[in-house]
Amino acid sequence: MKTNAIRHFLRSSLLLCAPVIAACIAGGAAPLTLQALKVTDGDTIVLNGEKIRLEGIDAPELAQRCLTPTGKEYRCGKEAADALRTFLANGPVVCRGATLDDYGRRLGTCYSGALNVNAAMVESGHAFAFVRYSSSYVAEETRARAGKAGIFAGTAEAPWDFRAAKWQNASAERHVQASADAQKECPIKGNISKNGRIYHMPWSASYARTSITESTGERWFCSEAEAIAAGWRAPRGS
Repeated sequence: MKTNAIRHFLRSSLLLCAPVIAACIAGGAAPLTLQALKVTDGDTIVLNGEKIRLEGIDAPELAQRCLTPTGKEYRCGKEAADALRTFLANGPVVCRGATLDDYGRRLGTCYSGALNVNAAMVESGHAFAFVRYSSSYVAEETRARAGKAGIFAGTAEAPWDFRAAKWQNASAERHVQASADAQKECPIKGNISKNGRIYHMPWSASYARTSITESTGERWFCSEAEAIAAGWRAPRGS
């Protein structure tokens, strides 16, 4: 979706959201300044140093590509991240939710001004409703599909299927490289660079060009939680 289309979506949505954000602020969540905000990808942000996963939605991964109605490939993962930045610039950002996921990220519903950002990402066609874990935004996805918005105008693989395929391919490649006594599904690359200890998931944009030299302390991980516990961090968003 182009920037003008997002702005039109914002204008048409704000009139419906004011009561929601008023209730959010009344509930005690303190607004966070935009200067303390960073977008990691289309469904993850960092506010005041805390990583927050937008609850109930799943956006294309940064490395993911989709097809337009005419079959032209485009970087839908990057477009999702760009759309999220635009929505977050709408006003003071407030996130609600206290549950942590398996990776220590807070699951949150985030508002920018009067806009429910989670809902906006789905209804504008930049994310799927994450029905495996939540039914919160099924209606928004239904409307996005009916209106052929964003990724729903052409062909887009569900992010969870994209990740599963990447994980399977990386695991198979790792099995070929691993010694006979270390053939486990541990395809996460724990790289050490001037930027610190960075782990790369199989669907990371930097995964293919990252090599691991175990003699220098670099290593493979079987899960993201294992990498985090060992002191590695995810690459910062572009």
